[in-house]
Amino acid sequence: MGAGDAPSGGGALSAPASAPAPARHRHTASLHPGAWWLWALALGTAATRTTNPLLLALLVTVSAYVVITRRPHAPWSRSYGAFVKLALAVLLVRLLFTTLLGSPVPGTHTLLTLPEVPLPDWAQGIRLGGRVTAEGLAFALYDAMKLATLLICVGAANALANPSRLLKSLPGALYEMGVAVVVALTFAPNLIADVQRLRAARRLRGRPDRGLRGLLQVGLPVLEGALERSVALAAAMDARGYGRTADVPAPVRRTTAALTLGGLLGVCAGTYGLLTAAGGTYGVPVLLAGVAAAVAGLWLGGRRTVRTRYRPDRWDARAWLVTASGVAVAALLFLAAARDPAALHPGVVPLVAPALPLWPAAAVLVGLLPAFVTPAPDPVPAKEPS
Repeated sequence: MGAGDAPSGGGALSAPASAPAPARHRHTASLHPGAWWLWALALGTAATRTTNPLLLALLVTVSAYVVITRRPHAPWSRSYGAFVKLALAVLLVRLLFTTLLGSPVPGTHTLLTLPEVPLPDWAQGIRLGGRVTAEGLAFALYDAMKLATLLICVGAANALANPSRLLKSLPGALYEMGVAVVVALTFAPNLIADVQRLRAARRLRGRPDRGLRGLLQVGLPVLEGALERSVALAAAMDARGYGRTADVPAPVRRTTAALTLGGLLGVCAGTYGLLTAAGGTYGVPVLLAGVAAAVAGLWLGGRRTVRTRYRPDRWDARAWLVTASGVAVAALLFLAAARDPAALHPGVVPLVAPALPLWPAAAVLVGLLPAFVTPAPDPVPAKEPS
C-alpha cells in the first residue's frame, strides 16, 4: 500500500453491524418506590372500610392487574405470590376456626352439625363443635377477606417497589435501621447459595452431601464464609463512614424523641379509631396529628446523620398521580361508608346475596391509574444462541 492510499475499510474503524447497542438506563424514568407504597397502603386502607366481598375482590383485582403490568423482572418482585398464598391461608384458617369453635352470629341455615365437646362452667361462651350455619361462615368469610385484601395490597407494594432504592429514599433518622434490615434480609439468600455451592462441590468430589454427616461437614464452611462476609461488610461500611453522627444540641435530641414517640402513639391510636366503629369521629384527626408529629421528629432526627445521596430518586408528576389515585380510592370509600353503610357492609342475618354498589366500584377502578401512567418494565433479555 502506498503512502497516499486509503485503507480498504474506508479509513475508519467501525463496530460490527451485529454488535448490540448499549442498553438505555431507565433508572431515571422509573417511579419513586415511596409512591408504590403509598398507593398500596391507600388501597389497604380502603379495604378496611368495607366487608362487601365484591368490592374486596375488585380491590384485589385492581392490585393484581397493576402488579402484572408493572412488576419489574427482578428476584425481589416475586414476593407477590407468597402474599397471595398467605392471604388464602388466612381465609382457610378463619373458616376452619369458625367451623370448629362456632360463631357469635346466630343463624337458621344449618349446613352440618359436628359432635359438641362438653366444657366446664368456667369456659362458658366457648364451644367446640355443634351447629355450623351459613350465616356464621358468611360473616367469617367477609371479615377474613378484609385482612386478606390488606395482605395482598402489602404484597403488591413489595413486588413493585425496589427495596434498595427505597432504602436510599428513607429519612436520615431511619437510615441505620433500614441498612440493618436490608443486611439481615440478604443474609438468608447468601447462606442458601453457599450451602448449594458446597453441596455441589462435595458431590463432584464423590463425598456425601446428605444426612447428618453431610450437614455437619457443610455447616462449618458455611459459617466460616458467613463470618468472613460479615467482617468484610463491616470493614466496607466503616471505610465509608457508616454510623458517624454529627453533633446535635441536647434540646433538639429531646424534642426529636418526644415528637417521634408522640407521633407513633398518635398513629397507633388513630389507626385503632379507624378500624373500630366507635372511633370514627376521632380516628382521622388523631391519625393526621400523629403522622405530622412523626414526620417532624424524623426530619429533626435526620440532622444527626451525615450522609449524601448519589442520584436520588425524584418525586415527579407520575409519583403524585400514583399516590393520588390510591388516596382517592380510600377517600371515596370512606365517603361511601358514611353515606351508605348498608351497601359496604352487607348483612348476614337474614342471609342475602351481596350487591355491587356502582359508584364505590367505580371509585375502586381509579386505582388502575398506575397501570397507564407509569413506565413499563424492561423486557426480559433474550438469551444468545450458543
